[in-house]
Parts: sequence; structure tokens; C-alpha cells
Amino acid sequence: MAAAPQPLLIRSESDGVVTLQLNRPEARNALSLELRAELSAAITAAEADADVKVIVIVGDDQQFAAGADIKMMSEVDLVGTLDLARGRTIYQVVSDCTKPVIAGVSGFALGAGFELALACDLIIASETAEFGLPEITLGIIPGGGGTQRLTRIVGKQKAMEIILTGKRISAHEAQGYGIVNEVVGKREWREQALELASVIARRAPVAVRLAKQAVKTADEEALAAGLTHERRLFELAMATDDRVEGMKAFIEKRRPDFKGR
Repeated sequence: MAAAPQPLLIRSESDGVVTLQLNRPEARNALSLELRAELSAAITAAEADADVKVIVIVGDDQQFAAGADIKMMSEVDLVGTLDLARGRTIYQVVSDCTKPVIAGVSGFALGAGFELALACDLIIASETAEFGLPEITLGIIPGGGGTQRLTRIVGKQKAMEIILTGKRISAHEAQGYGIVNEVVGKREWREQALELASVIARRAPVAVRLAKQAVKTADEEALAAGLTHERRLFELAMATDDRVEGMKAFIEKRRPDFKGR
């Protein structure tokens, strides 16, 4: 009897943190249509689950994701067919998620893999991590938001260098450019990503959601519009029971018991 196929995505959950592990090691976790669809569905389900506070996306020690499935790409005529049929791309699903999404990166995060990490809210990297957008070497350009998100983080000059040469950058270089939040030892990256997720998961859920939305607005809109939007979100946060509990717990010098409302 033939062995059952390995799952493309391994899901685990603990204390409000869902971990989604990309599992195509034989293809260096290349983002095939099937893997993108499963990841999108898993994120959508986690977002709808009130018990889930934070989502962590990881690969394995050797690779986060080494890009798109090049064989698949070579066999299609339209870029739009590479993602969810007539729907949002996986990068949009990650970026639009109302809950914090953390990328835990070890080894290669190239092309589509780098774009997936850039779509996340925070990145914890192993000292072995390498990032890059090598699409130019294939005669194409990044199509999952890489040109836009990278430029907003590192600025035009450095983005031009990385994208037009297809060069790879180390974890420490990425941290210096503001791409990566923290670089840790090669055996500590996953634990550190989960620890960061655990810290955020203990915060007031509504405030976390509103704060994420406010920061995204600052990144994506003009300052005046962002400040107006931030004020509305602040007022929503002030109207929550969690705000009352958080301030009361601070005054009483105890740990708050947030209910997510």
C-alpha cells in the first residue's frame, strides 16, 4: 500500500497562537497553487476563530520558502492564474488579516517566499536566513507586492539595488535595513517567533486589532488621513470592556483578564 501523501501545511495551536508550517521540503517549500490555497484557507479560518489571537507562519531550518513553483509558472500564460482563482492573492490574505501575522524565517526566503514574509506584520529570522527577489534573473519582476512593500521599508535606492540585481541579503543585513525585527541563533528562531506571538496574544485582542489597523493606515495612506483614521480607531478602543479592565488592572498592579470585547 502506498504511503499517504505528506500534508502541504502543518497546523498547530497553543494558548491562542496558531502556527502554520509550510511543508514541501522536497521543493524547498515553493509556493505551489495548492500550498497557496491551503495557506489562505488556514489563515481565513484562524482569523474567524475567536480563540486565535496571533498567527505564525514558518518553514523549516533549511528554508522558509525558496520562491514560487517555477515549473508551474512556466506552464501558465496569465499571472492572475498563479493565485486563488479570481480572488485575493495569498499576500493579500496575509496582509489583510485583522490578527497579527508573524513570519519565522530560517534559510531561504526568496522571491515569492520573501514576498510572503514581507506581507506579514513582523519577521523573526535565524542567523542563517537569506532574503532576495531574484525574479529579474528569470526575466520577470516580483508580482506579489515585493516592489511595493520592500520600497516602503528600505527606500527607493536600496530597493532598486536588491530588485534590479536579484542579489541576496543576509539576516543581519535585512535587520539593518529594517526588514527583520530580530535575528537569533539558528536553533532559536522558531522558539523566538512563538515567544513574540505569545506576548502579543496576552494583550487586549480588540486593541491589538485596532493598533494593527492604525499602523497599516500610517504605512499605506497620507499622514492626514492616517491621523484621522487612527483617532477613530483609538475611540473604538476606548469604548471596549478590555480598556476598562486593562486600566483597572494597571492601577491594582495585577495581570489583566482580557475578554476580547
